[in-house]
Amino acid sequence: MRDCLIVLLLLLSNSALAAPDYAREKRWESEVAPGIVVGDPVYLVQSNAHRFLGIYTAAANASMAVIVVHGIGIHPDWGMIGTLRQRLPDYGYATLSIQMPVLAADARPEAYPATFPEALERLRLALAYLQDKGYKRIALVSHSMGSRMARAYMAGNPSGISAWAALGMSVLPGDPDAAGSYEGLRTPVLDLYGANDLPQVLAGAAKRRAALAGNAASKQIMIPGTDHFFAGREDDMVKAVKDFLDGLR
Repeated sequence: MRDCLIVLLLLLSNSALAAPDYAREKRWESEVAPGIVVGDPVYLVQSNAHRFLGIYTAAANASMAVIVVHGIGIHPDWGMIGTLRQRLPDYGYATLSIQMPVLAADARPEAYPATFPEALERLRLALAYLQDKGYKRIALVSHSMGSRMARAYMAGNPSGISAWAALGMSVLPGDPDAAGSYEGLRTPVLDLYGANDLPQVLAGAAKRRAALAGNAASKQIMIPGTDHFFAGREDDMVKAVKDFLDGLR
C-alpha cells in the first residue's frame, strides 16, 4: 500500500509539473504589456477560455506577416525574441509574437512535450489572427523550445504557413518528432544556429542539413562566434532571417 501511495504521489507531482502555468503567464503579461513601446498588445483566447498575450507590430506595405515563437519559460518580448519582433517590421514584415505555454520555473525541458497540444492551438490561433487582418502570406520564426513546438505544428504541413525559420533547433526525449529533422515538410525551411550553440543543437546539425536537401528553397546557416541566443551577433541573426524571407517573395 505504501509503495502504491508513493507511485501515485509521483504521478500527481509529474502531472502538476507538466500542466501549463497560467499564473506564471499572467505575471509575465503584467510585466511585459505595460512596457511595450514598439507594437501593440493583443489577446487571443483558447478553446478552454484561457487568454494569452500576443504583441502585434505592423509594417508599412507589408507583403508578409511573421509569427514569432519564443523558447522555454520566457515571454514574447524577451531578449532576441524582442529583437526579431521589433526589427523585422523595419524590412516590411509585420510580426505577431505570442506567449507560448510555460511550465513551473523548475520544470525540466523533457516535461515540455506535454504542452505541445496547447502550443499547436496557440499557433493556429495566431495564424487565424493574421489571416483575419488580410495577410495572404505568413511565415513562422521560432527559437529553441519554440522550434520544437513549431516542428510538431509543421508536421501537418499547414497550408497557411509559407516559410519557417527554425533557430536553435534541438530534440530531447519525448518530443513528437524524435528523429529531429525536417523530413516530410513541404514548406521552405531556414535552419539557423550559432557556432557555439548548445551541444544537442550542434550534434543534430548534419542530420538537419541532410533533411533539407530535397527542398531547393531551404537552407542551413551557421553564424560564427555566437551561442544559442546569438549574443553579440543579433544583427546577423536578423539579417539571416530577413534574407531568407526576402528570397521567397
